Amino acid sequence: MYFKLLPDINYDVKPVSYPFTSSDFVIAKNFFRRFELDPDVYGYALYYNKYAVNEGERLDQVSRKAYGRSDYDWIIVLVNNLINPTFDWPLSENALRKYCEGKYDDPYSEILYYETDELKSAQSVRSDLTLKNIPVVVQEAGKRVSEKFHNGSFTYWNGTQTETVLGSSISHAVTAFEHESKENEKKREIYLLKEQYVSSIIKEFRKKNNYLKSSDFVNSRLKKTGV
Repeated sequence: MYFKLLPDINYDVKPVSYPFTSSDFVIAKNFFRRFELDPDVYGYALYYNKYAVNEGERLDQVSRKAYGRSDYDWIIVLVNNLINPTFDWPLSENALRKYCEGKYDDPYSEILYYETDELKSAQSVRSDLTLKNIPVVVQEAGKRVSEKFHNGSFTYWNGTQTETVLGSSISHAVTAFEHESKENEKKREIYLLKEQYVSSIIKEFRKKNNYLKSSDFVNSRLKKTGV
């Protein structure tokens, strides 16, 4: 359906050998046209539903599940600004392993960086909402640190006294495969335009893909140009 909505371009194929003849014009879809949603619409949660892509699930399958037809997959692409649907979409476990094995020499043992684990002190504070005592977090989880931090020591105030622990006890190495797996998992959460707004997006898409009058204008769906 996406390609039917794109306008046409009438371009001339100039001969490259002598003697020169008149140009032949060929009609093709104008793939250089790019439609972007108004960024303001992302602030309106009522237009969208969050969706978690299942393992191995394809764009067309999600489209059929959400809209009852597989050819609305391009709407999902636009809403989530997927530049490259192949790599901006979560890969299956098997595809991810093949990708990593092609990108890295040894993705399962090659360390890319180190990451912190959560560290709480013995001290706690009372929550204003629940009135429960909550342990003070000395170090948040998920922050990238150097190998020096991992192999060194870390000193902190545990609420009653100073305490020193090994960096390796509060951080861990992240391999290439683990890193790529995390990045792949982030892609699973997408936004689906609610079904009642689909027709409006299609109408807007068609309108934005009409040509304005110019020297190359033939009609609203066709213009000519040289290459």
